Amino acid sequence: MDIILSNASEEPIYRQIISQIKAQIMNGTLAAGDALPSMRVLAQQLKISVITTKRAYEELERDGFIENFAGKGCFVKSQNRDFLREESVRQTEELIARACEKARLCGLTLDEMKEILELVYGGEDND
Repeated sequence: MDIILSNASEEPIYRQIISQIKAQIMNGTLAAGDALPSMRVLAQQLKISVITTKRAYEELERDGFIENFAGKGCFVKSQNRDFLREESVRQTEELIARACEKARLCGLTLDEMKEILELVYGGEDND
């Protein structure tokens, strides 16, 4: 399992871990039943506090992405396709909200934003 942390990111380390594990589950890199490294091992690999990995794993479990079995470890939970899609939509909405906030700060109009979105998304041909 590859996780790359950025100290320059405004996002807290535990959230970086969460988003990368969720992304790996959603794109199929991590499949249902796959074991995750123990909290202690992950903390050692990433050179961070066990408390940080514990917080990330607890949130992933609460959100339904992993299961924790006492004495056995944490495993990727079987996912419902609709749930995965909803999570992807939620993440997309967050990113668009941040982009809109930045656009407003620099004075872009809605029409200019639509034009940018069409260019970035690939034009109107991607229906």
